[in-house]
Amino acid sequence: MASNAAPMLLFVPIRDSMFEDSKDNVLPTTLLLPGCLFMNGDLNFHIGDKVVYPNHGVGIIEQISSRSIGATVEKFYLLNIKASSLKVMVPCNNVGSVGIRRVVRNGEVQKILDFLSVADDLSTADWKDRFKENSDRMRTGSLLEVAGVLKSLITLHQAKPLSFREKKMLERARYLLVSELAMSRNCEETKIEELLTLALAKCKLRFPEASEFQA
Repeated sequence: MASNAAPMLLFVPIRDSMFEDSKDNVLPTTLLLPGCLFMNGDLNFHIGDKVVYPNHGVGIIEQISSRSIGATVEKFYLLNIKASSLKVMVPCNNVGSVGIRRVVRNGEVQKILDFLSVADDLSTADWKDRFKENSDRMRTGSLLEVAGVLKSLITLHQAKPLSFREKKMLERARYLLVSELAMSRNCEETKIEELLTLALAKCKLRFPEASEFQA
């Protein structure tokens, strides 16, 4: 087997509506992900470090282990995603391509709050184009992009009802933003919800309650 062969995927069924995709397929509990192209920032992690896995949220580095991939021995991080029992294994030297990063610093929180306090124009794009654009933004792993999706969907929602898929995306964006900011500031999520409510109120937007997304 060649040394650059893609790792096998290990699947364990899980039910969690927060992490189901748009076709209602359930994501696996454990993913073994290949890495590849780029690195940025300090991506050397240690056991216990708090990190963010794009579109799934904050997690903890639980373990660093070695595995044989053909003739090559690779080191892997094992991440435990906070909101579910999803576990992700990523090659240590390729986390950049997956988009894993550290939790935003406390000083960056205010930049996000300031961004949310400024009104945006209502999107006039077709819903399919808008959904694709927002999906791409969510996948970047940037919390500022997630905040942008949240603000644009709230703006749209106050003008007309959201489609089912866009409502699910708003729910996910809300969760990602609240959970990471709470971890960054080491405070309760209710405190972050209060800050987001005040920031969005400055541009006449209403931050949705978590209960609004419950079936």
